[in-house]
Amino acid sequence: MEKGISEIDDDRFFIAKDGKTNANSELNATIDALFNESSFDDNATACRFPARKDWLKKELNITQLPEVVCQKYNTIVNRLNPKSVTLVFPSAHINSPASMFGHTFLRINSAYNSKLLSYAVNYAADANPDEENGVLFAVKGLFGGYYGRYSLLPYYDKLKEYRDSEQRDIWEYDLDLSEEEVLRMIKHIWELNETRSYYYFFTENCSYNMLWLLETARPSLHLREYFNYQVIPLETAHAANLENIIIKNFFRPSKRTTLLKYEELIDKKYIKMPILLSDSKMKIDKIMNNSDINTQQKRYIMEASIELLEYKFSKSEIEKKRYLKLFHELSKARATLGQGEKLDIKTPPNPIESHRAIKTTIGAGLRDGDVIGFLGIRPAYHDLEDSSYGFLRGTQIEFMNLELSYSDDDLEVENATILSIVSLAQRSEFFENFSWRTKFGWDRNSLDSTTSFIGTVGIGLSWGNKMGYIYIMADPLFYLGGEVKSAIGGSLGAVFDMYSYMNTNIEATRRWYDSGDTQYLLGISQNFKVLQNIQLKFKYDYKERNYFNQQDSENTFKINVNYYF
Repeated sequence: MEKGISEIDDDRFFIAKDGKTNANSELNATIDALFNESSFDDNATACRFPARKDWLKKELNITQLPEVVCQKYNTIVNRLNPKSVTLVFPSAHINSPASMFGHTFLRINSAYNSKLLSYAVNYAADANPDEENGVLFAVKGLFGGYYGRYSLLPYYDKLKEYRDSEQRDIWEYDLDLSEEEVLRMIKHIWELNETRSYYYFFTENCSYNMLWLLETARPSLHLREYFNYQVIPLETAHAANLENIIIKNFFRPSKRTTLLKYEELIDKKYIKMPILLSDSKMKIDKIMNNSDINTQQKRYIMEASIELLEYKFSKSEIEKKRYLKLFHELSKARATLGQGEKLDIKTPPNPIESHRAIKTTIGAGLRDGDVIGFLGIRPAYHDLEDSSYGFLRGTQIEFMNLELSYSDDDLEVENATILSIVSLAQRSEFFENFSWRTKFGWDRNSLDSTTSFIGTVGIGLSWGNKMGYIYIMADPLFYLGGEVKSAIGGSLGAVFDMYSYMNTNIEATRRWYDSGDTQYLLGISQNFKVLQNIQLKFKYDYKERNYFNQQDSENTFKINVNYYF
């Protein structure tokens, strides 16, 4: 209980009428119910609340309680056969705002060698973001408009959902919990079965509830104490790492990552073949009987075709009957080619080695020849100029980012972002993604130098390689200040991130305002990762201005030190 109030919002979880707000009353009601069972089967208090029963027996040295038979509970425990626990982190979904923070859930490992036969414990809002209005989903998620529910599903089902359908790489962190501690957690999960609590996107979310379960397994852990105002999925992995309970990690590439690897391996002259095969626009024999294609290339083509087919089926782009028929034909053809080279997908940087979410900034520089200083803070989470080490490339999500400037005893707001999301999904042979970005907040990028409210939603395209990526964007926007101004912006940008210790960002923008004015903006930054949570940034900004119909410009050079925690 936090401040004397339980975080569970379901009356079925409490025995006392005031159990949610009165722990002493709930304790006495539980003891009374355990000693005076009215049912001795699955409906018994001891069967509904096995964790409470065990805790009370230990703390109060209780030895004599009525005998009950908990058939359903015992069946679940035997099915799970719990031995250990893994914290699972599906990384960000590049084109889904609701999933750009990532997600966390727990895997209950059994004695089976295959982890795919284990079960996953998940907590999520009882809603489908794909079927609801995006704005409504966000608002209700922020303010507890949904109930959150626990679910217990086969792990392979969760893999299909995140790795295959949503194109999300998965990181697994094995935790240092004993069998006894794991069983204690299972008992708590059982007590929460079919109960519900209000789901809050930033606080009582999927990750927070996983931390809570880990603390029930080992009460000496203090995972939730790392968080005050927001619980970000990746930050929960950082917290587990700081508590020294991660003993091993494992990477599972997504369908997208796997297919991008095949793009590297298949010769350019054959790269369209997997697409044509998965769309039934090319006969399999045309490849299998082609003596100009060597055997290993045929293997890659057939394997990529199968991966593409599975991906399209997961996205409901192909009906089941046609999918099964084509899958059988492709698999049969691949089997005749014999064993080939194992697909070697390089493990990317571990997310727990990335920078933390909260950023503080201090800097100094020159603006049109005058000395100027900068101070800033951002509660969450990551932007394109931060080190992308451990993050999904081309993504940005910022909340409540504030940057102030001071010079000649004047303090000004340079930037006050409420929300900024960027998804620069690089296009490839197999994936023809669109890029998009949005921002709402205040900045100084308008025609004059005043800080004005901006709202913008843009769309574009992006392409990349190992050296970096480029993008073009079209951004309709409006400013609210002394008057309403609207404009359309066109941007060309490049990010060079080949080296893990530095990245270079360049963006040039041309804006056409409804007043007939035009404006040119240029931003260049050179960023160095000094340590995991320290960054040194050199930045130049050029902004065209229009004061009383007089054209002018503003040049700013600055050096910032960013510290993340």
